[in-house]
Amino acid sequence: MNQKDNENLPVGNGSVFERIRRTTPEGNEFWSSREFAEALGYENYRNFEQVISKAQMACFKSGQEINNHFVEADEMVSIGSGAERQIKTVYLSRYACYLVVQNADPTKEIVALGQTYFAVQTRRQELTDQSLEDNQRLFLREEMKVHNSRLAEAAKSAGVIQSQDYAIFQNHGYKGLYGGYTAQDIHRRKGLKKSQQILDHMGSTELAANLFRATQTEEKIRREKITGIDKANQTHHEVGAKVRQTIKELGGTMPEDLPVVEDVKKVARKKLKEAKKKALKKPGE
Repeated sequence: MNQKDNENLPVGNGSVFERIRRTTPEGNEFWSSREFAEALGYENYRNFEQVISKAQMACFKSGQEINNHFVEADEMVSIGSGAERQIKTVYLSRYACYLVVQNADPTKEIVALGQTYFAVQTRRQELTDQSLEDNQRLFLREEMKVHNSRLAEAAKSAGVIQSQDYAIFQNHGYKGLYGGYTAQDIHRRKGLKKSQQILDHMGSTELAANLFRATQTEEKIRREKITGIDKANQTHHEVGAKVRQTIKELGGTMPEDLPVVEDVKKVARKKLKEAKKKALKKPGE
């Protein structure tokens, strides 16, 4: 397929790129760099390999794992008379395709169309991912409220009754999970204002770690019938430290290094507003 052929295809709605899009048995989409090069009018694949290299560097600089978006592979192609030969290709994610068209020859009309198409599609995916993250945060934050209440009850049964003692008990859990940081330390490290709550500005990953800390501490106190303030504090610290060790073993980011995100209460209000707007929308609009 040459450049002229490309110009005759309905590219405005992305059909050129959708036509060569492939999917795995699991439903994951990808593009073959060989077909992608052809669609973009690159007759010499070696020239396109330079574009891929630039795209990979852009991927690296954006903080993404190159191997998650550019996967080297071998494909068999027909060379006539039923014979086949093996060629090298690269399987590209949608994000990789976006980076490729951003680094391709801008004088090619199809490249300009591709830039628009993949920019729009990538943005749609970002919005979808953000919506999923928002929903996870809302769910986990509500779960934290429930299980913090249960944790307080378990701590009370162990002898942690006074509010000052409970604050110390909570800090033991935080210190275990956050490598020695108290709630006040975390608050300062995250750059939060005095009126802002730590849990309200955690992403889903950080919330999940804290939820696991809370649920496992509660269960351990009840299961082992732990009594005494010192033993309760020690238990909370041990559980927090164990969760931290697990994160480390899995190669995850330590919770104190995770980014501060938008107040979950604002996210809740935004979701409610969207739901009301959708409910008021007339059928067929």
